[in-house]
Amino acid sequence: MKKPFKIRHEFVEFIPKDREKDVLYVSIPYSTAVHDCFCGCGVKVVTPISPVGWKLTYDGETVSLSPSVGNWGFPCRSHYVVESDTVLWAGDLAQEDIEAGRLRDRAARERHYGSQEPKPHAPPQQKKRSFWGWLTGSS
Repeated sequence: MKKPFKIRHEFVEFIPKDREKDVLYVSIPYSTAVHDCFCGCGVKVVTPISPVGWKLTYDGETVSLSPSVGNWGFPCRSHYVVESDTVLWAGDLAQEDIEAGRLRDRAARERHYGSQEPKPHAPPQQKKRSFWGWLTGSS
């Protein structure tokens, strides 16, 4: 198994087109975290933050992302957790376990949103806010 390693997080409004290696970009206005796969293959990984998606925790210094990120559709099939700005590697899963997880995820989305999939997040329709304003919901 690969060794854990440190990454860096960056709070942004828009995810940059050219992303740096080992950086987790977090857009609070768009409820999304994006990074290039931490295995090093370079594939863009998008993790929507929502009640039925990934949860992002910011402790004032580091971020954690849960549940794990399983890149089952990528050739690398990497699987890891981001905890306190550290990538912790997890093992591969059997295809039937992956399919069961996908069914659970789909059922959770349907329970939360109804039969319709969630709509893409629209940008905030208010004056520009500072980073602190994003986190606190104030102007």
